[in-house]
Amino acid sequence: MKTVLNALIGTIDTINRWTGWLLAALLLVMTVLITWQVFARFVMGSPLTFSEEVARFAMIWMTMLGAAYAYRHGTLISVDVFTDIAGPRATRILKVVIAIISFVFAYVLLTEGFSITLRVAGQTAPSTRVSMAWLYAAMPAGAALIALNAVAVALDALRAPLAPRPSLKEADA
Repeated sequence: MKTVLNALIGTIDTINRWTGWLLAALLLVMTVLITWQVFARFVMGSPLTFSEEVARFAMIWMTMLGAAYAYRHGTLISVDVFTDIAGPRATRILKVVIAIISFVFAYVLLTEGFSITLRVAGQTAPSTRVSMAWLYAAMPAGAALIALNAVAVALDALRAPLAPRPSLKEADA
């Protein structure tokens, strides 16, 4: 059972590693396109027609995938006053409950995002003429990654050994 959980968490972490590389590539594309757009507009006097739209699409994908990536690594903004006060067992339970709530939220975002993506599939972007489904697909893709990461966060919390709670003397030192 433990090896299955480790394999599942390892697979999710591999997906996150690839997501990190995709995020870096999207940032590179966005940076190059925006720099190119500024150069073309102010130096050459002829702005590009597609670069702003593609950069906007890249930013939306970065936001959705980046939120899931940050959730897995624990770098999202959080209120951790309860985990600071609670003991190790209560902290573990709280982390699992938060992961379950995150999973439910991601499921709703996934189903509704998929529905919206299907509804806009017939529309095209003005400059690039690609289907708007490519843009809106960022929502269910990010939600699916959030759901996977919520599972990994919950499993990490459940399999982590409980550290003894420091005594008052140790906490004051």
